[in-house]
Amino acid sequence: MSHGELFFLIFEVLGGLALFILGMGIMSEGLRTAAGSGLRTLLTKTTANRFAGLALGTLLGFLVHSSAASVMFVGFINAGLMNLAQSVAPMLGTNLGTSLSMQLVSFKLTDYAYVGIVVGLALQMAFPRPRVKCLGKALVGFGLLFLGMKVMSGAVAPHRDLLRQYLAGIDGHALSGRLLGVGLAFGLTAIIQSSGATIGMAFALADAGVFDSLWQTYPIVIGAQIGTCATALLGSIGTGIESRRAAIGNLLTNVNNAVLSILLAPLWIPLLEGSSASLVRQTANTHTFLMLQNCLVFLPIVPLYARFLRRIVPSLTPPPEPSFLRPELLATPEQAIAACLAELRRVARLAAKSLRLAGETILFSHTSRDVQAIRLNEQAINEIKLAMKDYLARLTRRRLSKRQAIFVQYIDRCMSALERIGDHIETLCTLSLRRQHSSGAVVDRLSFSLFFQLYEAVRHVFKLLIQSFDPDLEDRAAVADRLLAARDDYMEGSLATRNHFNEEVSRRAMTPVAGMYFSEYIAALDRIVRHARNIALAEKEPQFWIKRSKLGKHAEFNPEPEPQPLVDPRDFLSRLQDEDDI
Repeated sequence: MSHGELFFLIFEVLGGLALFILGMGIMSEGLRTAAGSGLRTLLTKTTANRFAGLALGTLLGFLVHSSAASVMFVGFINAGLMNLAQSVAPMLGTNLGTSLSMQLVSFKLTDYAYVGIVVGLALQMAFPRPRVKCLGKALVGFGLLFLGMKVMSGAVAPHRDLLRQYLAGIDGHALSGRLLGVGLAFGLTAIIQSSGATIGMAFALADAGVFDSLWQTYPIVIGAQIGTCATALLGSIGTGIESRRAAIGNLLTNVNNAVLSILLAPLWIPLLEGSSASLVRQTANTHTFLMLQNCLVFLPIVPLYARFLRRIVPSLTPPPEPSFLRPELLATPEQAIAACLAELRRVARLAAKSLRLAGETILFSHTSRDVQAIRLNEQAINEIKLAMKDYLARLTRRRLSKRQAIFVQYIDRCMSALERIGDHIETLCTLSLRRQHSSGAVVDRLSFSLFFQLYEAVRHVFKLLIQSFDPDLEDRAAVADRLLAARDDYMEGSLATRNHFNEEVSRRAMTPVAGMYFSEYIAALDRIVRHARNIALAEKEPQFWIKRSKLGKHAEFNPEPEPQPLVDPRDFLSRLQDEDDI
């Protein structure tokens, strides 16, 4: 083979792999979006039951594959929406679900690759409904995935004898051959962070005749399942201790399963060879069989395994505060509303932690760990917001009093305000990272001292905000009044600081770029305080209070509402035709 032929062979194989990975990502995104938010809601509600958690994790793994799904669970744990024990069964399920999706890939569907692309694109262009568009997107990904398989297989087929010589060392008959295959597959999967892509390459090599025995593909399946844990481990950097334990636990279950599978290879391979006449199908069946083996080993001992992980991964810092949004409280609406207030306080504490990092660390110097912590806290707040909206929606299905029905709206408004506060705190972090690359964006001690006083005023606002969300608070309106007064004091300081910075820039005592950056800092702080003001105004409303006598009162479900007649669009569209003001 000439150097030119080798060059084009390598890039044809890599191009086919890129198509496979791209198709897998598009298909997963389309299926996940088509499934809607209901799947995510189920994952955070039913994982207390390990069998339900396994089933839902399997479904999620089928839709998005194990690496992305495991990162999602790490995020849930970091947000306090799931604990370590609840995460074990779903993570086992994601590996099983990925193997089921690879079962689909293993069928001889490459001839239908272009059909999937054409039909999927037609669905996206012809139908306005979002769910149909998402299914069309999934079909396009499906077609690209099989097109990538076809490209890889077609590229290596003419050189099968040469490649067979290079890959002859991957032979499961000997322990060294098994370990070599596991190591190569582990390294490749850790780099591309997709076990499906590694196993897809094994499918392509088997289809091209480079691999001719399950003894060669068996170690690749094992190594791919260890390598896929790298994504969760990377995603857990900077998270709470429970999230890191979950990522390490995911690695240990797969390593344990790999050791067991390597030792039992002489028993399992002859058995699995009889499952199909096709090597590709044998490999897919092996993948599913080994993941099922992993589930059978660990599912009965989930609580013990969680305790084991806490022992081998100790920490002096406590785990993150768990979510207060317990489903069993929904039957007693007043208790559920009190739980929502406690959840708002938990979110405010998360935001306050990020604000402290942004002020005490980021503005002076930064470490990647602190930046990661701020961004992970923002992701956690986003997850909690979605969980809160779902919780409140389920609460409104109960028969609520007039006060409770209005109170729920204020809670939703407060949660949205806290989520926006988290965004603005992340903006402070981003601004600081940008400013550190600008040599002229520095100010004198007096100017920075004035700005830092503003930051301290915002922290004072946060202390009052956290206090105002205490469910046991007797005089919430009084704390809200103090919060509004603190906001007024802040705004006076903000105006004075802005005037000072403008004056310094105008007399050239401060560079324009420094004035620009600190103006953006102040704007972000102003927005944080503005959202805190909106929360305080909601807390002053007459419906914003907990009625202690109703904490134990049970509420039945509301009857189905009567369908309302639809409005006639013509009654309103005519108002849009006046263009005098344009």
